[in-house]
Amino acid sequence: MNVIKKMIVAGMVIMGMSSVNAQSVNTDENKLANKGYDVVNYFTTNTAEKGSIEYSALHNGATYYFVNAENLRTFKVNPSKYLPQFDGYCAFAVAKMSKKVPVNPETFRIDDGKLYLFYNDFWEGKPFNTIVPWNNNEAEMEKMAAANWKTLKSK
Repeated sequence: MNVIKKMIVAGMVIMGMSSVNAQSVNTDENKLANKGYDVVNYFTTNTAEKGSIEYSALHNGATYYFVNAENLRTFKVNPSKYLPQFDGYCAFAVAKMSKKVPVNPETFRIDDGKLYLFYNDFWEGKPFNTIVPWNNNEAEMEKMAAANWKTLKSK
């Protein structure tokens, strides 16, 4: 329990250090979503891999990169199938803190056909990976995140 409390506090600090774009989707200053990682690739190979500007698509004001033409075509047929939950923000932070927190696109989970992304970096010199507490209580976390996202999405 103490570890979760520390993670929540750390997440709040992280949120305070980062700025969130006015648009809903988690993008960088160039409106590149998911730090350029291919959202289709998570589903087809179960790996995180950066895409290329050569294979890019604009969707809802954000640019998505893909590793190849096939993944680009797949995305264009049904983008909503491949978009990360919570517009690409950390699923744990949405669930436990009702906050939009940036992610490490290499820390992901696909569950029930949905892509979840997580914050995974160092805080105060110690590893801080939010997928760990998420996996410890996934069903409850998913419920909390879905409930929180209803109001958080528009902020």
